[in-house]
Amino acid sequence: MTLTAMIKQLEDIMRADTGIDGTAQRLSQIVWLLFLKAFDYNERLNELQQEDYTPVVPEGYRWCDWADPELKKDQLTDEALVDFVNNKLFPVLRGEPITNALGEREVLFASEEPRAQLIKGFMDRSHNYSANGIQLRKVINVINEVDFEDVEETHEFNDVYETLLKSLQSAGRAGEFYTPRAITSFAVRHVDPHIDDVVADYACGTGGFLVDALKHLEVQLRESDRDPIEQQEIIQRSLVGGEFKPLPYMLCVTNLLLHGIKDPQIRFGDSLTEARLMDIPDAKFADCIVMNPPYGGVATDTDKDYFPSHLRSSETADLFMAMIIARLREDGRAAVVLPDGFLFGTDGPKLEIKRQLLRECNLHTIIRLPESVFAPYTSITTNILFFDKTQSTRETWFYRFDKPEGYKHFSKTKPLLSKHMEVIDEWWENRVAIPDPEVSGAWKAQKYSVEELEANGFNFDLCGYPHEEEEILPPDELIADYRTKRAGLDQRIDEQLDAICKILGIGVDAQ
Repeated sequence: MTLTAMIKQLEDIMRADTGIDGTAQRLSQIVWLLFLKAFDYNERLNELQQEDYTPVVPEGYRWCDWADPELKKDQLTDEALVDFVNNKLFPVLRGEPITNALGEREVLFASEEPRAQLIKGFMDRSHNYSANGIQLRKVINVINEVDFEDVEETHEFNDVYETLLKSLQSAGRAGEFYTPRAITSFAVRHVDPHIDDVVADYACGTGGFLVDALKHLEVQLRESDRDPIEQQEIIQRSLVGGEFKPLPYMLCVTNLLLHGIKDPQIRFGDSLTEARLMDIPDAKFADCIVMNPPYGGVATDTDKDYFPSHLRSSETADLFMAMIIARLREDGRAAVVLPDGFLFGTDGPKLEIKRQLLRECNLHTIIRLPESVFAPYTSITTNILFFDKTQSTRETWFYRFDKPEGYKHFSKTKPLLSKHMEVIDEWWENRVAIPDPEVSGAWKAQKYSVEELEANGFNFDLCGYPHEEEEILPPDELIADYRTKRAGLDQRIDEQLDAICKILGIGVDAQ
């Protein structure tokens, strides 16, 4: 089955289920099913690789027991399937008691192992929206067609999952959790995580940055002489993240499971309150941080209490930036997507954070991004800040990424692609100043010393996009201008109507 056909089939099946309403619910339904299938696949691998391994999920509640049993006659469907899922599967996997055959209340899933806790937390945030057991069985059977043991098929299914994640961009506010892959892969490539680095995304959404970091590390591991088991151990401890909203948290955990991470280290909760900024334990530091923190939101008083008074901004992106600076290990590297507001702002906390950034880190590059990169979710203009903790900032390169030829703006049908950013890759390796072709005396790419940045009041609005200035005419000229434009428009409409009438054989008087 092709990638497109599978997506269409899953969506068509769920549209016929009266319990499932809209894209977000379809995604939520698919994600807990995928999670349980991927988790069970990893359990079976552990059983093969470890003689004394005991699965954490109790018998009868593993995916292979109820969703994909060996014998077709053992498949649950229709009302029996919905009853099992709602009244047995979910309560058991959440660690809740159910009534046994003796009529007694019993907890079947009481394990405190990390993998058991992962399942409990995941299912506690999940919900079965399906009201039609026949349609639910059809969805399960489509998912069962995927063979995770087939490397090529698994890779294709990961692509299916990525395509499903992209549909978040048209699912209302859910789009805030998805960062275009062109940006995540570009950021990871230039941060360049190494084997044994800890790579973190403290607002990981669906896990795009972490998956690209995983792929980046896998290439290095394949070229090394590490044995497969050691490679898995390295990968397992290399990726950490945090997400404080249930749906993207579940999407991210499932995303990592599908990419071979057996025990995703993703914390559910507010990363801003994970540790006080001045009291971060060594285990909470990261060698590489790649992320797109939430912006536009108002920080809570609880969030701000975890920061020193001079850094207590009301903007969540500012607090995340202060946290990133603090949690980046010495010699570490970071790429952070931030809105223009951080670059331009000169209010107290924002100014202090930028001063701290230049003092404690080497802010070596800022890539200015076009306004429609995150369309259709938001038109806020963003930037990628690249910095490391090797020294204080001495100079910063700014590069304005212009939309490719033929693009007035990016959109769902004309998204930003990795190939569009190859022009930045070329410039990155051979940095030169580039004059702005449209504005005399301005720059598309230029280097500024830290002294120049300070002299500019820490306003990083440099190498920006040209703004067209509207000419304000005197009232009489303005009225005449509008009348001229209207007359021209009326003439073009009349000409088009004449052409249409001639084609239809209608006389001009019949218009």
